[in-house]
Amino acid sequence: MRELTEQELVRRAKLDDIKKVCNPYPQRYERTHSLKQASKLEDGTCNVRIAGRVIFMRKMGKLSFVRISDIESGMQLEFRMDIVGEEKYQFFKKQIDVGDFIGAEGEIFTTQTGEKTLRVNTFDFLGKALRPLPDKFHGLNDTELKYRQRYVDLISNEESRKVFLGRSKLYAFIHKFLGEHGFLEVETPILQTAVCGAAAKPFFTHHNSLDIDCNLRIAPETYLKQCIAAGYDKVYEVAKCFRNEGMDPQHLQEFTQVEWYASYWNYEDNMKFYQTFIKELLMELLGTTKIIYQGVTLDFGKESWNKINYVEEMRKIFGFDFLSIDDPSVLKDMIVKNNLFSYEELQDYKSLSQIVDFVYKKKIRENIVQPTIMYNYPAMLIPLARRNDNDNRIIDVFQVVACGSELCKAYSELVNPITQRNAFEDQLKAKAQGDDETMDLDENFMLAMEQGMPPISGLGFGIDRLMMLIYDQPSIRDVVLFPLMKPEIENPNEKKED
Repeated sequence: MRELTEQELVRRAKLDDIKKVCNPYPQRYERTHSLKQASKLEDGTCNVRIAGRVIFMRKMGKLSFVRISDIESGMQLEFRMDIVGEEKYQFFKKQIDVGDFIGAEGEIFTTQTGEKTLRVNTFDFLGKALRPLPDKFHGLNDTELKYRQRYVDLISNEESRKVFLGRSKLYAFIHKFLGEHGFLEVETPILQTAVCGAAAKPFFTHHNSLDIDCNLRIAPETYLKQCIAAGYDKVYEVAKCFRNEGMDPQHLQEFTQVEWYASYWNYEDNMKFYQTFIKELLMELLGTTKIIYQGVTLDFGKESWNKINYVEEMRKIFGFDFLSIDDPSVLKDMIVKNNLFSYEELQDYKSLSQIVDFVYKKKIRENIVQPTIMYNYPAMLIPLARRNDNDNRIIDVFQVVACGSELCKAYSELVNPITQRNAFEDQLKAKAQGDDETMDLDENFMLAMEQGMPPISGLGFGIDRLMMLIYDQPSIRDVVLFPLMKPEIENPNEKKED
């Protein structure tokens, strides 16, 4: 059992004293205003009842000041002994600590320093904090503790509050924007029986009642396209997805993906729609289409974004027509021969798609800074995308890249069931070559395709990575409220010795 600190022992003693006066954990408190609403009231407004966590106190003889806060706002409270009474004033001075919750009723006024304040007539104790907040309210300095104890981070860190309030506003904007453009929100299964929708390693589990193996969703794509087959005109989902892959500043195994699909659109329609979406989103959240990410100013407000033809640019890099090669070992030989990479650097990549994607990321994506549209992708990379009418080795796809990060992926969807089955069979061949990020042949999805689908274009993007960019955060964990962590040591305030 963890040994309590001196401050924790003092707070527990105070808890016992509070119990003699009132219930330290009452069931409710009737407020007239939130702190955000109260901060906008006119001076002289009476009978205002607000509540929050105490984050600062300046206790003096017969006059004291307290600041309470919640996730959105804060307000100063003025306690005067001649107003609240000596008994309650002494209770306040002796028993209330930073971190406790209180409710207060009084009149709004503005101090000589210009701060909107509530002059307290009466107050109620609403909850005892048995642990102190970080010293001097400077917040958590230990990054790991910030992720483990996000609640403390949000209490004490204004930057974190800004990020996660922004995330909530982003969700609200997505639903509003897509709803206004005719999209209907649906939910699709997280537990699935085929790995499909993206190139990724899945998590597996077992369904005891049905006695079948399942995978956690890596993408909602195939189910959303089944909705289109069912008659939905435009459909979207804000979907939790899971990929059992490596962790780095831009990747977590559990992440939030938004995907939308529109009947009768092609990828160029989606290209225009996404640019409108991102511009309006940035204006909603930041009031500008220019953002600063890690010291670099990115301009999303330009009428025309940079464009790069993926296949043509890769042909220049390779020095040969890589689309004509169908043997991974031959492709590796030619890459090494042209002094692009060594065999050692290529050894982890087994299939054509893995090798090509590796070269693209190292030679093109890493060097892109300003918002750029990559388009015309090799068909081997995305088996669910529509083949180009002029060259079936190329697919009608685009991605938006900025600061070396992929912000979205969209394409004209493949709706020809014969071509789709052939593409799935190519995926099985790649799996046999050792590529463990390939898709299964999803027969349920094939049934829907064979029933008939209209022309479709879909787009997907990760909320977490977009949040990193908008709010200039260096790690994806900085924009996820509760990122998965290894089990903590017994005392989260103590570090293990090296």
